[in-house]
Amino acid sequence: MKQIKTLTAVLALTVGATGAMAQDKVMVGEPSWPGAKIMSRVIGQIIETRLGGEAGYAPGANAVIFASMDGGRGDIDVHPDVWLPNQSSFTNEYVDEKGSVSLSGGSYEGRAGICVPNYMVEEHNIKSIFDLATPTAQELFDSDGDGKGEVWVGASGWASTNTFKVRVRDYGIETFLEPTTEDETVFYSRLKDLIDQKKGAAFYCYAPHYVHALYPVTILEEPEHDSATYKMVQPDQDADWYNKSRVDSGEPVKTVTVAYSNSLNDRNPAAASFLSKIDMSAQELSELTYKVVVQGGEIDTVVSDWISANGDIVDAWLGLK
Repeated sequence: MKQIKTLTAVLALTVGATGAMAQDKVMVGEPSWPGAKIMSRVIGQIIETRLGGEAGYAPGANAVIFASMDGGRGDIDVHPDVWLPNQSSFTNEYVDEKGSVSLSGGSYEGRAGICVPNYMVEEHNIKSIFDLATPTAQELFDSDGDGKGEVWVGASGWASTNTFKVRVRDYGIETFLEPTTEDETVFYSRLKDLIDQKKGAAFYCYAPHYVHALYPVTILEEPEHDSATYKMVQPDQDADWYNKSRVDSGEPVKTVTVAYSNSLNDRNPAAASFLSKIDMSAQELSELTYKVVVQGGEIDTVVSDWISANGDIVDAWLGLK
């Protein structure tokens, strides 16, 4: 009987220890833009190959990802590419107010604006954002022959798309160019045709992004960012967001970081510790994006090769140096 009790105690200790060491699967959100998809795989592969954990990927828009991180149930645990202040309505709610989400210590700088191909600058003198608010621009950027030009302001679900809808209104561009929204992949397929034919193309762009390596493009000049003339209200803040917003100065320099559910501190502390330290650079991410989107590399292979070649960077994220 004593031996049975002893064996039972040992088994209980073993099961307890195994449970303590168990790490929940980490579900990494996967927004639609290329940089975010790549960052999601960087995070997932490091969790699997360096931490010995399990990772999965969950496509979703910003609102869905943040709400899932807030829930802490493991539906989605990580947002790999949070652009601030674009997504500040989410970080204000879930990071600052509720305290259910944390941001990584590292970040990189991002820039955003309206781009045109360089031949529009050189041949048609389109240099400023205000050059789009003219009858000449209406004709130059009319790709479908309906008598009005077009400007792509981004994909549905992006916080920046709402901002640029307001921007083209407040700069007076909307009178001459119709703001359009469609999936980034669909738009860039159309952009290729426009550039191949040297037609007018005006579109939301940001850096880091592969478009700057793919085509010679220019970000149009804008007035310097002025908080007094830049008031953006997002739909999750007010149903009348469009009418209550005003954007007629340039974008502030963006801070791009990683967000993760604080539930990981208990469910997978090793992953939480890693996510708190991750610090990808804009240059590194641009190169990865170029290899995947422009050169056609398979995303998991490109990311795996990068992790293998950058052990020092990854070690720092893991707190090993």
